[in-house]
Amino acid sequence: MDEKGSVVVWGAGSWGTALALHLVQSGARTALWVFEEDQFETLSKSRVSPDFLPGFPIPKELELFHDPMSPPFEAEFWVSVVPTQHLRALWGKIGPRCPKGAVVVSASKGIENNTFLPPSAILEETLPRASAPVVALSGPSFAVDLCKGDPTAVVFACGDAERAKRAQRLFSHGHFRGYLSNDRTGVELGGAVKNVIALACGVAAGLGFGPNATAAIITRGLREIVRLGVAMGAQAETFSGLSGIGDLVLTCTGSESRNRGVGVRIGRGEKLRDILGSMKMVAEGVPTTKAVAELARRHEVEMPITFVIERILFEGLDPKTALKELLARGLKAETA
Repeated sequence: MDEKGSVVVWGAGSWGTALALHLVQSGARTALWVFEEDQFETLSKSRVSPDFLPGFPIPKELELFHDPMSPPFEAEFWVSVVPTQHLRALWGKIGPRCPKGAVVVSASKGIENNTFLPPSAILEETLPRASAPVVALSGPSFAVDLCKGDPTAVVFACGDAERAKRAQRLFSHGHFRGYLSNDRTGVELGGAVKNVIALACGVAAGLGFGPNATAAIITRGLREIVRLGVAMGAQAETFSGLSGIGDLVLTCTGSESRNRGVGVRIGRGEKLRDILGSMKMVAEGVPTTKAVAELARRHEVEMPITFVIERILFEGLDPKTALKELLARGLKAETA
């Protein structure tokens, strides 16, 4: 194996491609799995990703492959960047083939519908029984900004501290810095629910509201995330960190946020099916909303913003009516 590390990145969307480019630049031998055959042909011939990362050349050192059963080499690290709702289909095939001893890193954000599992737990169900825990990578990180060289900080979470440290050392290079956490539940939950709150911020913006509304939604949305997280066994302080308030602020305010963008279009009156049909990339917050709302009901946690977004997305609730309902709720203390 290469002395600087060898990595297979599963998923050639914007974030997967950005991570693969970063790893190549750090000196790791890196391969990138491309799901769609047309995209694989385009990437192989042009060495650019016009749909996901236009303007950033793919160097010849980054090895591309399309057949998930045939990675080009046996790697020390497997990094999963597949949309959460599609993880089980892929990893049910490749999980049993994961090299013994490899560190598996999950960089997906979301919660699986029906099982209500986070990405790391889905992967662990597919890996050989003797495999060590999966490391979760999360935090405020737009793919384009990483590729541009903007300073970026993320967190690596795992109950196995040594595996988290190995992932931290692999990725931390140049402008990309990793921190450690032992609260994988909190880190993954923060990365999932922030997309729901970003949808709400987008809806508010689409209705014509400015920073006052955004600040209120972020603050009260964070309260919802903390309540659910603590009920599920996470550490409250985790949500004050990169995968909590850090990722929440980025996704709720950044112009590159897919979930905020979907919310904006809904607030302007577009139909969800038309919005999703026009998108190449996945807005994880849409399916995640259903899962988060159901988790809240199961844990008897009050999440009014989440419940309203669920009704807007899946029950046709008018956004203006939703806003009136939120503002008409009973008055209470801020920490309630």
